[in-house]
Amino acid sequence: MPVIIAGVEPGSPAQRGGIQAGDRLLTINGHPIDDVLDYRFYLTERKLLLSLETDTGPRSVRLKKDEYDDIGLQFDTYLMDKQHACRNKCVFCFIDQLPPGMRESLYFKDDDSRLSFLFGNYITLTNITEREISRIIEMHISPIHISVHTTNPALRCQMMGNRFAGNCLDILRRFADAGIRMECQLVLCPGFNDGGELRRSLSDLEGLMPAMESVACVPVGLTRYREGLTPLRMFTREEAAAVIDLCETVGDRLRAETGNRLVYPADEFYIKAGRPIPAADFYGEFSQLENGVGLCSLLRSEFLDALCEETASPAGSRLVLATGVAAFPLLRELVGAAKQKWPSLQAEVVAVRNRFFGETIDVAGLVTGGDLIEQLKGKSGDRLLFPDAMLRHEGDCFLDDVTLEQAEQALGIPLQPVPAADGYALLQALLQ
Repeated sequence: MPVIIAGVEPGSPAQRGGIQAGDRLLTINGHPIDDVLDYRFYLTERKLLLSLETDTGPRSVRLKKDEYDDIGLQFDTYLMDKQHACRNKCVFCFIDQLPPGMRESLYFKDDDSRLSFLFGNYITLTNITEREISRIIEMHISPIHISVHTTNPALRCQMMGNRFAGNCLDILRRFADAGIRMECQLVLCPGFNDGGELRRSLSDLEGLMPAMESVACVPVGLTRYREGLTPLRMFTREEAAAVIDLCETVGDRLRAETGNRLVYPADEFYIKAGRPIPAADFYGEFSQLENGVGLCSLLRSEFLDALCEETASPAGSRLVLATGVAAFPLLRELVGAAKQKWPSLQAEVVAVRNRFFGETIDVAGLVTGGDLIEQLKGKSGDRLLFPDAMLRHEGDCFLDDVTLEQAEQALGIPLQPVPAADGYALLQALLQ
């Protein structure tokens, strides 16, 4: 379908070609343009023939440009059409566990192959079209981030609440045969897709190497808002240890055979099992940081390296560091190491319990502004440091819509977000 041009940049090739806002872009060099991926892929050619619909009828425009130059067209949305929504009803879906009354955008479930490539969003393949599959292969779009969860077709249909979910596993093989790189995640639910089912999934995904580059095993997150949903529970300490043992056994073998460990348990499994998180070299290129895989190890490694190299001294500020319950021991360890080097450093680490979603949620990225205010009120200091993962992408408010300004006014202390997985930035924040 035609893509409506919302604006044309002054002085651009498109303006010089007489293209106007309201014109509808049909093709570039004969290729239909439906969205941003089509547009960006075919825009790289130096000589372009644009086919347009205008208010006065069809029109063709020829443009010349350098390979990576833009032509100056503007569109209403980044994707150039609507975002694709999820068609599943996964038993573990976190969005289904949100309380009412939050901002509308938090309730939207995306499942869009374009966002998988552009921003690393995970897709389930249950609503992908044959044209999208062919386009990914033709354009060699990589990597694609895929929520697999299980390679047992019947179990996948059950867990995802979609009778077609099992059929989509064939697409993984098509991508692998075409050399499309894939990063996958398995959200593990005890009694569903762990144990023997996890062993089966890892074996099947191993068969897709080298196109299958990494697999993150992530524990299900459960809030206190699960009324009417499939009964699920958290992993026990022993079950978490069993997941680690299986993943490490498979990973050790694959690393010896291929140089790629492939499978990585999320940091939460090590914390739940009471086991030390592996050293940084365990995680290769850290390709699954967004899934909480290796984040703690990377933070520790960078912080301690920076600490050894740093020659400056703390500025004398009194600091409070807020984090989630899961990351509290690590932050306390790192601040303790800094205090050993600088005994005058005044910094207190505080674990914020998640009363908004329920205390089964212990990651820092889901701490709300309300919990921060309630539990830190009365804490004195010159600055309050917290991981920027607590804020939405725009960086202006927490999940519960409490703004930075509101939190600062309520606490009476300046708030300073710090990159969540950047040990160098954390040390500099302590020294400012």
